[in-house]
Amino acid sequence: MSDLSEAEQALLALIRENPFAGQQQMADQLGLSRSAVAAHVVRLTEKGHILGRGYLLPQEGRVAVVGGAVIDRKYIARAPLIAGTSNPVEGMRSFGGVARNVAENLAALGAGVSFVSAVGADESGRDLARHLGARGIDVANLFQLPEERTAEYAAILEPGGDLAYGIADMAIFDRMTPELLANAAPSLAAARLVFVDCNLPAATLAALIEQRRAGRFELAIDAVSTPKVKKLPKDLSGVDLLFLNLDEASAYLESSFPRDINGMGKAAKALIEAGASAVILTSGALGAVVANGGAVNLVPVVEARPVDMTGAGDAMIAGTLHHYLHSGTLHEAVRRGALIAALTTESAASVHPQMSPHFVEANLHRLAPIEGEARV
Repeated sequence: MSDLSEAEQALLALIRENPFAGQQQMADQLGLSRSAVAAHVVRLTEKGHILGRGYLLPQEGRVAVVGGAVIDRKYIARAPLIAGTSNPVEGMRSFGGVARNVAENLAALGAGVSFVSAVGADESGRDLARHLGARGIDVANLFQLPEERTAEYAAILEPGGDLAYGIADMAIFDRMTPELLANAAPSLAAARLVFVDCNLPAATLAALIEQRRAGRFELAIDAVSTPKVKKLPKDLSGVDLLFLNLDEASAYLESSFPRDINGMGKAAKALIEAGASAVILTSGALGAVVANGGAVNLVPVVEARPVDMTGAGDAMIAGTLHHYLHSGTLHEAVRRGALIAALTTESAASVHPQMSPHFVEANLHRLAPIEGEARV
């Protein structure tokens, strides 16, 4: 590439990494003006290094996924931890984040996926973009912010696997403001369904719900945690599908519910009264209740031989959304989601490496007969 200037070489590297990137996004990453990037694109085209940037029609049934993309680090102590000194550990690194896990599972199941998030202009951010792009996910709106760090979560575990410390650097998600997401507006508007997690700021969640009220896509939201669910507005009208567990429901509703099927049903009904069109509420081994259309039904957990529970809830969401988009039947979609969650626990990875439509189909026999499920 001796015929290219340093700026042209840097721009070509960005285009190879993310061919869907906008010129302003590339300009921000390179410290150039947008007009300079446009001129370099013309010269790269003239020199035959690129064929130009085309415009693609949105894929029917496309899902836009908005929220957290995180580098997960896990350190397992080789001996009981001792405070105040160095401890030998076995370290592992993987990609995580609720929205990121959901996006990768959806892509593995065959959905067309656009991913919207924020990462730092650092090696971790570039690794995340490459990993998602290699799985066919559109990362045109994975915003690389030059002055921020890619989000990280580190778990320090005792030798037996119990969590000793969990530390998180998630400050970058505060930058996912309504103004930043306005850059992704065409991708959101073209989606059949938009999924978001509550890693987003409260103002951004409110703006997306308002956009849903005026738009044509359906909106699904995951609570993520008991502190983060409180970011949701009191009026949930505009939320088509709300995913959360019983603790998160209690935190949002500022009320306690019995930890049994009846308590789950009462919490789900209260969330429907708050405006959500449908609620998928889980509570560990009790399974999930599905509330919509005036009915509340139980979906039991699927028996599994768990290796690692990480990512199971995200896999359940992805499986539910994928089947829901194809069938429109929420109860059956949650049953498929429960199966995909169980399959995920049987892998050490947060996204099962064999995840595919064929893999799910081959395990459908593990679902309990639907007539054995109870109405709450």
